[in-house]
Amino acid sequence: MTPQARRFQQIVCGPDEAINLAEAALLVAAEEYCDLDIAAYLARLDDMAATLKRRLRPDISPADTIVALNRFLFDEHGFTGNAADYYDPRNSFLNEVLDRKRGIPLTLALVYIEIGRRIGLPVQGIAFPAHFLVKCPLREGTVVLDPYAKGISLSFEELKQRIKSLRRGVEPPRSVMAQMLAAASNKEILVRMLRNLKGIYSHHKEWMRALAATDRIISVMPDLAEEYRDRGMIYLNLECFRAALFDLQSYLKMLPVANDADSVHQKVVELQAVASRLN
Repeated sequence: MTPQARRFQQIVCGPDEAINLAEAALLVAAEEYCDLDIAAYLARLDDMAATLKRRLRPDISPADTIVALNRFLFDEHGFTGNAADYYDPRNSFLNEVLDRKRGIPLTLALVYIEIGRRIGLPVQGIAFPAHFLVKCPLREGTVVLDPYAKGISLSFEELKQRIKSLRRGVEPPRSVMAQMLAAASNKEILVRMLRNLKGIYSHHKEWMRALAATDRIISVMPDLAEEYRDRGMIYLNLECFRAALFDLQSYLKMLPVANDADSVHQKVVELQAVASRLN
């Protein structure tokens, strides 16, 4: 295990509130960039926040601080969504996002959260379906913002319409909307980032990279049964049959009534036959 991997495991094994989200995200990137200077990128976030904070009046309201943060990140620094090459894995690495000023909703939200918190703005992530968002409490109520769209504020109706489009026009109950707008934990943010990478690598059949991403997901949230299934299938593609068998059996033990339990069980039977021939 590399020092970066050990450090990542050390961070994510602690309490969620103690996780340094930017450092953990950079440690994810260090899997791809072995000489990554994590301290330098953390210092860059500190310097950006310090520059902005010096410009803010001591009595500035949270609403005006959001306006200033939007101008600073999107107008002055030019952070923007990479719609032209959305599935480029560099969009999921914080170092690349800081260098290239291009990202996806999650990583642009991560920059927004990190700078916001450093200037005293209590920004939280929202694991909204298909499009990560952020929110911040104001005197008038909580505002939901989209860093991928230059920090625009989204009304409850606009959010509801986004969900309806994903649910084939079916309007979500208010209780479901409340769940979708709940604050994401640091671990949930890291898992979403890693799942993005796993999906990209799996699509391109880069199985070793997909395996590394899945290993990290499991280190963050070891109770996610579907990740053992996915890792088992990655091992299968790598022809690591015993490892694949172990993970698929683990999946069935953790989630015996899964919708795909029958097909996974059939794969287990096939792998048991293969494993017996390897003895």
